[in-house]
Amino acid sequence: MPSFSYSSVIDAPIDVIWQFHERPDVLNVLTPSWQSVEVVRREGGLDVGAVSEFRLWFGPIPVQWLAQHIECDRPYLFTDEQVQGPFDQWVHRHCFEALEGDRTCLTDVITYTLPGGLVGYCLGNGYVQQELKRLFTYRHQVTQQLCCR
Repeated sequence: MPSFSYSSVIDAPIDVIWQFHERPDVLNVLTPSWQSVEVVRREGGLDVGAVSEFRLWFGPIPVQWLAQHIECDRPYLFTDEQVQGPFDQWVHRHCFEALEGDRTCLTDVITYTLPGGLVGYCLGNGYVQQELKRLFTYRHQVTQQLCCR
């Protein structure tokens, strides 16, 4: 199963980073302007059972994406899993590690399976990896800007 991981050190304490991710508007804040994504709903915060629903556009075609939180260990991690969406499988683990000097290592780890089996993987995995790197570079920069002392 393909995976992607992105880590950075944020100049803020772990509790600040966790509280930032609990914001009701965090999905809008962390969605870059170049992505055609609409946040439809977010319920339950970061707790197990919480849901986030999006509408993505691939050209003129809307695709629903529903994710449910399956793991939560405050303030160290939460994990969401795609229930419905464009991937055959998608699990996203958000990890927070307290560091010296009131800093936090933020790590996003995603495992996924593209539709179409081996052909889908061969045709799409390079693109998915590139877009994930672009997205999480942006998300970590926004987190740094909004959480930094």
